[in-house]
Amino acid sequence: MDLEQLSQADVKVPAMDAEVTSVTREASTIGHSAAAVFVITPEMIRRSGARNIPEALRLAPGLDVAQINGSQWAISSRGFNNWLANKLLVLIDGRTIYTPGFGGVLWDVQNVMLEDVARIEVIRGPGATVWGANAVNGVINIITKSATDTHGVLATAGGGSFERGFGSLRVGGQTDAGVSYRAYGMYFNQASTSAPYGTYTQGPNGVSPPCGPYDAMQLGQGGVRFDWVAGPGKTDKMTLQGDYYNGTAQNAAVDPTFTSPFEQTLTLTQPLQGSNILGRWTHTVDQDSDFSLQFFYDHLGQSIPAVGLAQDTYDLDFTDRFSLTDRQKIVWGGGYRYTEDTFQNTQAISVQPTSLGLNLFSAFIQDEIAIVPDKLTFTAGCKLEHNDFTGFEAQPSLRLLWMINKESSAWAAVSRAVRTPDVMDYFMTAVYQPTIIPPGIPIFPYQEPNPSIISETLMAYELGYRVQATDRFSWDLALFFNHYDSIVTYSFIADPMLPPNFIPIQGGNQGVGDGYGFEWSFEWQVSDRWKLRGYYALLEMEANCPPTAFVAFAGQPGTSPNNQVSLMSSWDLGSNVEFDMMARYVDTLTGPPQGGAGAGGLVPSYTNMDLRLAWRPRQHLELQVVGQNLLSSYVQQFNGQTPTLGLPTEIPRGVYGKVTLQY
Repeated sequence: MDLEQLSQADVKVPAMDAEVTSVTREASTIGHSAAAVFVITPEMIRRSGARNIPEALRLAPGLDVAQINGSQWAISSRGFNNWLANKLLVLIDGRTIYTPGFGGVLWDVQNVMLEDVARIEVIRGPGATVWGANAVNGVINIITKSATDTHGVLATAGGGSFERGFGSLRVGGQTDAGVSYRAYGMYFNQASTSAPYGTYTQGPNGVSPPCGPYDAMQLGQGGVRFDWVAGPGKTDKMTLQGDYYNGTAQNAAVDPTFTSPFEQTLTLTQPLQGSNILGRWTHTVDQDSDFSLQFFYDHLGQSIPAVGLAQDTYDLDFTDRFSLTDRQKIVWGGGYRYTEDTFQNTQAISVQPTSLGLNLFSAFIQDEIAIVPDKLTFTAGCKLEHNDFTGFEAQPSLRLLWMINKESSAWAAVSRAVRTPDVMDYFMTAVYQPTIIPPGIPIFPYQEPNPSIISETLMAYELGYRVQATDRFSWDLALFFNHYDSIVTYSFIADPMLPPNFIPIQGGNQGVGDGYGFEWSFEWQVSDRWKLRGYYALLEMEANCPPTAFVAFAGQPGTSPNNQVSLMSSWDLGSNVEFDMMARYVDTLTGPPQGGAGAGGLVPSYTNMDLRLAWRPRQHLELQVVGQNLLSSYVQQFNGQTPTLGLPTEIPRGVYGKVTLQY
């Protein structure tokens, strides 16, 4: 499609009819899904002015998206936010990008050409029954377009104040043998944010000038994809794709030292390098039956301020779908994943052993029963996994969908999910920023490993209601109550082998907690030229642990906002001019002060706005200018880092221009 067709592609598709596949691994629609699911479309991404996946995720209700510094993001669903949010599973075209070595998603290296995104499916709530461990509070599935949909040439170029320079080129076509292909390359160069926390001349919310290029980032990435169909009757569909990236990111971090002044602020340049390859074969038996086999290999070479990681992942996955009766559909499958981690230790953090391999075996089955055809559907499923840390884990769910009529549906769900321990939980030793007591004696928190940590568990209870009130207006409401058990906490312990000014702490599973709230979203096509989208999300969190323990890192309330409000307004000012406004309010973060092994710190609420103006002087050419964070010169969005893992900063106001050519 040309640019004009692309901008109007999904205007005529009612929100409840948007396609989703991540809830049950079977093609369905939002209106027929018994889950809190939201679809971010290509039109929404383009008109938001987003420059990367995290910015695009701000369009989804219930997600907490905060930029920590120039390269790092904190993204979670329904609480427990942190730089490494360990209760959110993220996939790109079926390839999981959750990192078991660190226990989270490294968002700085998860880049795709946004023009190639077919949709982003966001599930708030557990998705563990089909996706497995760590799909606790949500699942994000980024699905790119088939190569058959990207023939031709697309080129972009731009730059501005914060986004100093960027560009991309994609070429696609089809061979004489019927194989569709595309190849792409992209590059961006991002400026530094403002001064690190604690060094402002006017306080953490003052208008402080940047202190220099200490957290800039630049990265280049390229890749290819092939799609083709074969077999008698074109029943076999094959996909082969791969990516490679290389770049650097600077970061400011506080590193403990054992001589006065016992800490130092470092400006580090971190190498970013990785690659992946994925192959998928899908065989269609008939309209209600098919099976697929997928394999991927992923290499990650990543350094954070305190430790380096080289990770190689090999994953094999099989899924089969068939109808048992006219009223009963079965989806089942299994998989095996092997991950090999190699750590490069520093004075602040060390992992022993420095190299280890992890095995993960899995199997799942899901049964969908039409109790009343086209009216009442009951779905039961369970995922069984065996990992090297905690052994077998079971993650069942029950879901009920009631299609009240063609315009509305209600649903309910009960699910169990687990967050399995990561390598850091079991094998990490860390020395944190000291506290100085008179007469100048440093007290160092010292974390010791604990190989007996068990999985954190969640019992989730959800209700939802959706209405397509008219062809132009729809709304969606999801309510939830989550109960967490065995939350990882940290307690003071005795260790006579340590010097007296080292205070040993160790992880355990002494925490319990509750999270509850709701998300309400709407979409309103006010007129042929004006569309509104928005949401309000409420989250309440409570966590408890014994007096001898404290909940650390991502395990505490206050690192996610209680209230979030978003509004996106899109106007077509003429046949070739678009004007878009994105406004958002994010509530105060009230986490405990940063220091030692804790994480958090007060971050005031903020309101911000992005504006986009686009002009298409020709059918295949688009010019646009985008202003981001326009209501504040600098805004701090998060403060959930531990001192040894980098310092949060204030994100500056930015303006950039972009040219897109497609034919």
